[in-house]
Amino acid sequence: MTNAKKTAQRQGFKTGESIVYPAHGVGQIVAIEEQEVAGFKLELFVITFEKDKMTLRVPTTKAASVGMRKLAETPLVDKALETLTGRARIKRTMWSRRAQEYEAKINSGDLIAIAEVVRDLHRSDAQPEQSYSERQLYEAALDRMVREISAVNRVTETEALKLIEDSLAKSPKRAAKAPAEADADLDAEEVQEEAA
Repeated sequence: MTNAKKTAQRQGFKTGESIVYPAHGVGQIVAIEEQEVAGFKLELFVITFEKDKMTLRVPTTKAASVGMRKLAETPLVDKALETLTGRARIKRTMWSRRAQEYEAKINSGDLIAIAEVVRDLHRSDAQPEQSYSERQLYEAALDRMVREISAVNRVTETEALKLIEDSLAKSPKRAAKAPAEADADLDAEEVQEEAA
């Protein structure tokens, strides 16, 4: 019941193009096909997410409303990397509420919002361990960012990760400090977290 379309472009997207689907990250449009669903003919983007071994079919008319977008331009990638060099902003709200906000940012598909999550949840070697849920959110955001930067800059994911780590190392919070100063910062952070 599926017919592959000969015309390879719809809604500004074309087959063979890498795109960002907010809930899953970077994927590639492998086909535009027509299917009959409940008596209606639907035109669908067939998107594969190689790393997740997943195929997604999105109605062409719903692409914009679900937030599907083209890969970020280089200036936006540069801005996202610059975001990582800023000071982490951690609100003094309960972890469950912050976790929901981080999850929403990750699933927004917005590269800058994802960079903010990576920046806020990143821990250097000198900092205390993350909780399991913090680490899961951090790794999800980092993975999304790595995959998009890799696709935009046409580099391997390892090289993209190196770019991100270099930017995180420039952050004022993670800059090299005297051991006593670093310990004082950690103590202050622990007191803030206990107070929250």
